[in-house]
Amino acid sequence: MANINPQEWLEFGQKFHGHKCPAMPMGLRVGAAAMNKLGVDRAKDGQILAFVDLGEDHCATCYADGLQVIMGTTFGKGNIKKTHKGKWAVTVVDKATGKAVRVTPKAEAMLANKQTDFFKEYREKGIPASQVPDEVVEPLVKKVMSAPDEMLINISKVFDYKLEPKKDSFNGFVCEECGEMTVEEYGRIKDGKHVCIDCAAK
Repeated sequence: MANINPQEWLEFGQKFHGHKCPAMPMGLRVGAAAMNKLGVDRAKDGQILAFVDLGEDHCATCYADGLQVIMGTTFGKGNIKKTHKGKWAVTVVDKATGKAVRVTPKAEAMLANKQTDFFKEYREKGIPASQVPDEVVEPLVKKVMSAPDEMLINISKVFDYKLEPKKDSFNGFVCEECGEMTVEEYGRIKDGKHVCIDCAAK
């Protein structure tokens, strides 16, 4: 049974993420709660899959880096996907069992964060998170990391999730125009030559 401690990932998470903020630690807390509920370990390969309801260009997308760090659901492994709903819920699926759980930060916790100087006096005025004084942001990080689960997050019951089977492609070719490696399924034919999407559009 998984017993993931988010505190153990905070230092690495901040190093990976690049600055201190409350959203990345929230991702650590949510990811840990999801794995502990499912009884799964951090993904070394694609053992778990995360569907995160984030969109683009809105506040607190830093949250996804916390999820990536603690769950091993990464952009490179392709086992984290955005659903572009503009929310912070994440559905985490254990591929071995087909079981899933949906975890979301509580609205009250997120609203409380938005009332702090970190947001009001700095982030909403366009100041990058890395330039917010430590004494402003550190209490927020500590609060997110130390609050009990029931104050911070909503966790669903475990439910069945049907995944569509997928197969990774190992086939590739060298584009006859630009000379760059291209995955076969993304290839195009242009004037009888095998080319990439970029060269096909020229």
